[in-house]
Amino acid sequence: MKVRDLISAIEEFAPLENQESWDNSGLCIGSEDNEVTSAIISLDCSEALVDEAVSSGADMIITHHPLIFSGIRKISCDDPVGAAIVKAVRAGINVYAAHTSADKVIGGVSGAMALKLGLSDVEVLDGHDGTGLGAIGNFPVPMEAMAAAELVKKKFGLPCLRMSAPIQKPISRVAMCGGAGSSLIGLAMEKGAQLYLCGDISYHHFFTGKDFMLMDVGHFESEIDIVDILFSLIKKKFPTFAVRIADNINNSNPIYYF
Repeated sequence: MKVRDLISAIEEFAPLENQESWDNSGLCIGSEDNEVTSAIISLDCSEALVDEAVSSGADMIITHHPLIFSGIRKISCDDPVGAAIVKAVRAGINVYAAHTSADKVIGGVSGAMALKLGLSDVEVLDGHDGTGLGAIGNFPVPMEAMAAAELVKKKFGLPCLRMSAPIQKPISRVAMCGGAGSSLIGLAMEKGAQLYLCGDISYHHFFTGKDFMLMDVGHFESEIDIVDILFSLIKKKFPTFAVRIADNINNSNPIYYF
């Protein structure tokens, strides 16, 4: 199998042309003409993940976050990104990322968040024709704020939850965006959401209006389901191909809770 065959399967689901202008989704190391015998999938392409790929014989890494995100002025093994790049190149490992390309399809990151919460009538929050950032939908039965908080903690596996003041009326409409989604808070309010979930919410955003609240579910926690989604689509397309999810996936969150 060629690298381009795997890329074609991924981009059939998450077209590369949909990515944000600031993003760097796609093949960042390797060639589409390279032969590939096995692949490993994770959220981030860390040095540890490259080591795992080498030890397991995988010659392609597929992640959500791009290993090379912005311009690199030097590549040093003293830097985490540089070390991963050096090891991947030395080992001949191809590295591909489906970042905002996978964020902007309803079956991607934000759609998975909505599915976790059991929302109905789910649609794209910021976009049209089923393509765009975020998602918005409805609880089948309106839920009190603290009950919603407990549900979110359970479904996203959170030891604790950063949230704004609980609103005093039942929550029906919920919006969300995987990763750093603060830029869509205003739009979520405009579209009638009473609750908005994302990661990386800053202090001042928690000063919300009377009938609107925020929950910061964590960057990693809001996006981790894309790994299973990418794995499933490749396995469905190529049933006999050797693809697997990284062994350390559940311990790869760079944020620790104490």
